[in-house]
Amino acid sequence: MFARLKILDPEYKVRLDIFEGPLDLLLFLIKREELDVYDISIEKITKEYLKFVDTFKILNIELASEFIVMAANLMYIKSRTLLPRNQQPPDEETEEEDPRWDLIRQLVEYKKFKDAAGFLQIRELEQENIFFARPDPQDLPPEEVVSEPPPDVSIFDLIRAFQKVLSRFEEENSIYQIAEENFTVGDKIDFLLTEIPRGERLPFLGLFRDASSRTEVIVTFLALLELIKLNHFCIYQQDLLSEIFLQRNNNV
Repeated sequence: MFARLKILDPEYKVRLDIFEGPLDLLLFLIKREELDVYDISIEKITKEYLKFVDTFKILNIELASEFIVMAANLMYIKSRTLLPRNQQPPDEETEEEDPRWDLIRQLVEYKKFKDAAGFLQIRELEQENIFFARPDPQDLPPEEVVSEPPPDVSIFDLIRAFQKVLSRFEEENSIYQIAEENFTVGDKIDFLLTEIPRGERLPFLGLFRDASSRTEVIVTFLALLELIKLNHFCIYQQDLLSEIFLQRNNNV
């Protein structure tokens, strides 16, 4: 999927490649909520999915059509699960399957392909370290101890962390003060590059500690997305579902 972010400042455009699709988002939610893929709560998963769609709208992300189709499909399945059997639509009265079953099949099959792709990627990386002609040991550089990489942080992990920041900010600032706001993504990019030295690490929440408005929170997050895309920052977690950290790259 390709998404374009339309920024508050119309003269500044941020483009972000998102390779995950609606099934990736559903699998992310199932994993985060610790649900059984064969017995998912449609009500819960639909609620969480629509929260993400609302966040995409807040960020002015132009959603691919498959995200909207999946949202409609989830709401349809949810409505069917709430109806008694004798009140099901006429063309589906003869169906004996659980209304969720078609979606469950899609998720299971898609997960199989994702797991297979991940396995092949690992094998490819392993093959890169195999040499058919062994060089002279004296020509080899000293061995480096390579630690296990931290868990990957997906775009959904990052947006989920942003949702928490926005929710917390709105709770702590329930009384709004009307003031002129002139935040732009370009200004925030310059600010982040100036304030965060190369090689420095900071928690994701630290970016928004001094934010004074909802708009500033949103623009700061968009600036971060652009800097990640330009390889100025990398994001990681020490453990799965733990706090997200940012690190300014040294070589950019």
